Amino acid sequence: MTSKERAALRAKANPLEPIIQIGKEGISENLISQIDDTLDTRELIKIRVHLETSPEAPKELAQKLAEALEADVIQVIGGVIVLYREADEERIAEKRKKRGQGTEKAKAKKKVKIKGMRQRQREAEARNPYAKYDRPKYRGR
Repeated sequence: MTSKERAALRAKANPLEPIIQIGKEGISENLISQIDDTLDTRELIKIRVHLETSPEAPKELAQKLAEALEADVIQVIGGVIVLYREADEERIAEKRKKRGQGTEKAKAKKKVKIKGMRQRQREAEARNPYAKYDRPKYRGR
């Protein structure tokens, strides 16, 4: 990545708010998967490192994250890390495919049929013949 590209990304990252925070646990598998998903959708993210509780320095954490996620470290200022990774449609499609194949419940899509008030009333009357007496009376017609 050239310095001009990096400078342009720094300018884009300036108004962004940190989305993810790293605290006393440091880098975990859950954190990496969360950052990975976020990079797939946003490409450019800010990460806040809590300096008091973090086990490592922000620069070290940035390098570890960049290696694990195949991303570029744009800048590290204080406790803020800016990462960039270009979105790859093939990798995103593979992830979605893997997630969908997990369980039968995930495969089966639930069909939702929205019923209107009259249809619900007819079904209630079919179950209970006295339900027609519970029907609300409309006034003013």
